[in-house]
Amino acid sequence: MATKKSSLTSALLLVALAIASVGTIGGAMSQAGKSATEGEELVSSAESGANEDSTATVYQFKANSLDGHEISLADYKGKVLLIVNTASHCGYTPQYAGLQALSKKYESQGLKVLGFPCDQFGHQEPGDAAAISSFCTKNYGVDFQMFDKIDVNGKNANPLYTFLKKGTKDKGDIRWNFTKFLVDKQGKVIKRYGSMASPESLSADIEAALK
Repeated sequence: MATKKSSLTSALLLVALAIASVGTIGGAMSQAGKSATEGEELVSSAESGANEDSTATVYQFKANSLDGHEISLADYKGKVLLIVNTASHCGYTPQYAGLQALSKKYESQGLKVLGFPCDQFGHQEPGDAAAISSFCTKNYGVDFQMFDKIDVNGKNANPLYTFLKKGTKDKGDIRWNFTKFLVDKQGKVIKRYGSMASPESLSADIEAALK
């Protein structure tokens, strides 16, 4: 009798172990499937982002000029672009002179300087479009294209600037006035320059892009 009970107990124990084993395997397979799915999503997202980056250009964007008319950046196809967020009351405001000099020197070779006033840094661009236009013309003789005031950071950031920031290894927010982006003839961002980079220091890169 004892032997029968022992055999029955052993059999029940083996059944219990088998059930537990199946549960463990099933759980492991479920977790593996979940991990594989997450991995596929990440890979798809990365591939999608790469495809977008490889095809997108500045030409998909439009902006309003200081005088109120809409300009498509597609109008600048085949040109090298220097895109700058500007301000009228900043320590770097004298860079307007250097930007104007670059425009005058290289425009005939295919450079277009584009200025985008922004009031997000120290409230240093408080004026309206008329005030900005008057200031730039009177003080620095600016005749390159100036656009209406925009945000370059935050939830209301202009889509062009969201694109520009993603186009370089930096990818971070604009940190101050007179950050500069050099864009090649195909509408792709070549390089980002901080406020302290003088317009003159960009000459070699501009000449290389113009070739």
